[in-house]
Amino acid sequence: MEVRKSALVVHSAGQMFDLIEAAEHYADFLPWCTGATILERDDTLVVARIAVKYRGVGFCFTTRNPKQRPHWMAIHLEEGPFRHFEGEWRLLELAADACKIEFALRYELDSGLVGKLAAPVFEGITRTMIDAFVARADRTLVSNTPPIASGDFPNPGVPS
Repeated sequence: MEVRKSALVVHSAGQMFDLIEAAEHYADFLPWCTGATILERDDTLVVARIAVKYRGVGFCFTTRNPKQRPHWMAIHLEEGPFRHFEGEWRLLELAADACKIEFALRYELDSGLVGKLAAPVFEGITRTMIDAFVARADRTLVSNTPPIASGDFPNPGVPS
């Protein structure tokens, strides 16, 4: 299975990257995530174990993700019910407070019982992945655009 999604957002690439990279907070806003633990993190890598439960099916997987903040993070399976699992996040800065997010994931689940049960679950998860991150950003990140005070609007009938 291959999933490709993109979105234009009114948040900086750095803000969005930090939100995507912070797997330890996924359970706060991804309804299918029951927990996540960071096993290793430095400036070039993050390793995380993610626990999933969706429609009564639960499983865990671990990814090792090389990264270059704020523009790119790869996703590589280290352990889990997948035969193949790799992807990437790309963030293209469009302005100081806007970016384009691209998410690509290619995966194949194991043919065992967990893999068979997880297939429809994981398909549902990947379809909504970018939407969940954008919604989280919209709820938690402050726009860099200053508010316009009512006195800042020109009055067309009054000379300046």
